[in-house]
Amino acid sequence: MPTVNAYAAMSATEELVPTTINTREVGPHDVRIAVAYAGICHSDIHTARNEWGNTAYPVVPGHEIAGTVAEIGSEVTKYQVGDRVGVGCFVDSCRECEACVLGQEQYCRRGMVGTYNSTGRNGEPTTGGYAQEVVVDANYVLRIPDSLGLDVAAPLLCAGITTYSPLRHWGAGPGKRVAIIGLGGLGHMGVKIAAAMGAEVSVISQSLKKMEDGLRLGAQHYYATDDPATFKQLRGKFDLIINTVSVNFDINKYMGMLALNGTLVELGLPEKPISVRAMSLTANRRSLAGSMIGGIAETQEMLDFCAEHDLGSEIEVIPAQQINEAYERVIASDVRYRFVIDNSTL
Repeated sequence: MPTVNAYAAMSATEELVPTTINTREVGPHDVRIAVAYAGICHSDIHTARNEWGNTAYPVVPGHEIAGTVAEIGSEVTKYQVGDRVGVGCFVDSCRECEACVLGQEQYCRRGMVGTYNSTGRNGEPTTGGYAQEVVVDANYVLRIPDSLGLDVAAPLLCAGITTYSPLRHWGAGPGKRVAIIGLGGLGHMGVKIAAAMGAEVSVISQSLKKMEDGLRLGAQHYYATDDPATFKQLRGKFDLIINTVSVNFDINKYMGMLALNGTLVELGLPEKPISVRAMSLTANRRSLAGSMIGGIAETQEMLDFCAEHDLGSEIEVIPAQQINEAYERVIASDVRYRFVIDNSTL
């Protein structure tokens, strides 16, 4: 088996360390990808530290992967060596259930195979993008348009599709008033994409610290929740609210911002259950919904959309040796807006 350099977490309490891992041989339907850049998602941190209670160590994180094709299997016709490609949050699914047939593989009834910390069809653990190379079934590989830099494209494979999918599903566009809660790794892409779709975009943040950024990224309005008057001012204002933060707060206050038939979509995963009053739903016939990444076809659609509108993630590129420092900075919200690992430093 080929051996490549990588960074891995060996336990929940240790920092990630450089190591070597074996990648599988390229099968008939596989693509070997030389990873150029890998984004750091907060999910990587949760997994590395076993905060979701399901980590199998050692684990090589990374599901925002951008690079070039280094080798293709004998049956692969879609890609050629040298093609610019990416890999997102999953690398396989059952391909037979209703969700998979509809191109919504992220909701696979039998469970999608995660890019890392999962078990592939061969029974071996999957490894992510904090490595020199990954081998992935060609059906789960995305083409990155030439006009997108690989570095700014990498976070689109999670942060981009996670916001694009609900914005598209709930019809963000001209005449729609859309609010994005939080201006972080997810939120900043939500603002960019919603604005490019033609919606009237507002940012709802804890303070006005990032107001200049929010307006530069495409928002027309910016509101701070540390001012109690904000909730009264925004009552019944929005058709769609996208919540990108994972902290627990009083969701009922935000439901009150929805207009008639409005929807609030949860993307973040707060630690504790969400408590919703029935009146928050019945008033104005409001809806509370959730969304999780996107299928392969929709992810490709998102990449093409971002290329068409010149939308890349706002990034800070780091060498692999700064991964652990970057983890601490993510937790401290000290990044604008996504760390991306330069995998040549591995």
